[in-house]
Amino acid sequence: MQNNFYFIGNFSNIYKKPSKKSEVTSQIIYGEKFKILTKNKNWIKIKTLFDNYKGFIKNSNYIDKFSPNYKVSTIKTRIYKRPGIRTNAWLPLASKLSVIEKNKNYMKIDKNKWVKKKDIKRLNHKNWNFVKIFKKFLNVKYVWGGKTFKGIDCSALLQIFFFYNNLFYPRDTKDQIKFTKKNSIKKFKKGDIIFWKGHVAMCLNSKQLIHAYGPEKKVIIMPIVETINRIQKTAKLKIKRISKIKY
Repeated sequence: MQNNFYFIGNFSNIYKKPSKKSEVTSQIIYGEKFKILTKNKNWIKIKTLFDNYKGFIKNSNYIDKFSPNYKVSTIKTRIYKRPGIRTNAWLPLASKLSVIEKNKNYMKIDKNKWVKKKDIKRLNHKNWNFVKIFKKFLNVKYVWGGKTFKGIDCSALLQIFFFYNNLFYPRDTKDQIKFTKKNSIKKFKKGDIIFWKGHVAMCLNSKQLIHAYGPEKKVIIMPIVETINRIQKTAKLKIKRISKIKY
């Protein structure tokens, strides 16, 4: 039985239970591949194939035949009905696209759906500049379970770098801690990952880090030492692990 499907809504919340009143645990974005575990009229329980994440989405907006060849390389790209005729819909960074027609400035991805050529790259394109990717999300609001321009959480900000580069990385902080190797350090450096229970931040250099920080309600750059002291004071949390971004 065919059980590999592709999400073709712009993006959608993944819920813990089949109800919009349930907790949002993550999101699924355009072109993302998943398996259906159970199904009813209104909801399907899915497992995303990139990170094996399980949860519920509404029973719509997916297809079984899809051949992605491009992906969104900007934090978001607008959907156009046809070249020059814009809609109010957007696709988030790392959405996978099946380009079926091209012109000078636009690429057609479906019936009445075009995106700007400058906003997308070939599917196998790599961007190892993690600072550049993290900074795309500066001032995006903090949203639990979010992983797009509309809102993102701390673990998704780290995961999106790997997701864009087609590399596995867990979704939740607790699993990210288990997945990464401990790094003994004398001083912080660019690319260091700092984990607390339920939180993660990434060092941009020896002085500053970036994270999606709940108390500030957005993605923000902060001094490393000040952040460590603030989290210990306000949340009573000490650092659980320091690792390094490796790919």
